[in-house]
Amino acid sequence: MMIDLRSDTVTRPTPAMMAAMMAAPVGDDVFGEDPSVNALEQKAAALFGMEAALFCPSGTMTNQLAIRTHVRPGDEVICDGLSHVYLYEGGGIAVNALASVALLAGERGKLTPDLILPAINNPTDPHRPLSRLVSLENTVNKGGGCYYTLPEIAAIRQLCLEHGLALHLDGARLFNALAETGDAPEAYGRLFDSISICLSKGLGCPVGSLLLGSAAFIAQAKRFRKLMGGGWRQAGFLAAAGIYALDHHVDRLKQDHSRARRIGQLMAQQPEVHSVMPVDTNIVIIRLHESITNTEYVAHLKERGILAVSFGPQLVRFVTHLDLTDEHIDQFGQALAGQTVGAL
Repeated sequence: MMIDLRSDTVTRPTPAMMAAMMAAPVGDDVFGEDPSVNALEQKAAALFGMEAALFCPSGTMTNQLAIRTHVRPGDEVICDGLSHVYLYEGGGIAVNALASVALLAGERGKLTPDLILPAINNPTDPHRPLSRLVSLENTVNKGGGCYYTLPEIAAIRQLCLEHGLALHLDGARLFNALAETGDAPEAYGRLFDSISICLSKGLGCPVGSLLLGSAAFIAQAKRFRKLMGGGWRQAGFLAAAGIYALDHHVDRLKQDHSRARRIGQLMAQQPEVHSVMPVDTNIVIIRLHESITNTEYVAHLKERGILAVSFGPQLVRFVTHLDLTDEHIDQFGQALAGQTVGAL
């Protein structure tokens, strides 16, 4: 049996989630008549203390809708160079929003006011794009699942207020951060103008993300969703999975984090591994010695029943999720025992 650690997106609905999906009341969401979609949007907005929410197929869509709604063509988005919105969304900022990007180099993908301030352009300088939006990611995928604290975010929010910038959160794994910090979701709703949360990662839904914001902001984002072909009909079957996940799969996230730390400890003992990035949530990133490539090591793992992903030169990523058990992690350790690559 393969141990699939490629991503927390590989999960399948639990029997209880599937039962909730099959029992969902549905309608035509384009007409606003799907009761399950409406219930999910209202539930998520209330959870974060925000006015409204919009259910979409993917986190890429919710992020891109947020950026498109916040900025005008020719404006500039400030984000870290490791940001998912920049690296992994198909150039959507340029295509959808016609916007420029100011890339910063934070510590493990996390920004600070000191980094952001010099990137804010003088609005009276016609040679420079207008700085319009700061986008943060929490947790940071390329940063090994590291997360912001509320005081760190509050300092960035204050800077944005002083300079008239909107603040967006790519919260694809926000619930993983909340599981570690114990912060209330409402605190995030007070700090951000818009938040994207993903249901199909740590929460284990088959598909779906939500964009949260003010009622006026979500109304405009809904128009852009239509423009992108994102209107859907009886989406309540999927929305019901989201409702179930918010009710039942949030509290268990610490189990994923504990198992990720076990993986990190096991990988640190492997002779091919140069170092392991600090394991803060459910993501483990290892750096290999120069004598072996990431593709070679991923192939080596697959031969032993372990699926992982190449994550850059000498880097390999593992992600834990709700389909994994402690027994899987035991099996993971046994598969690695005494097995090395090449001459190491």
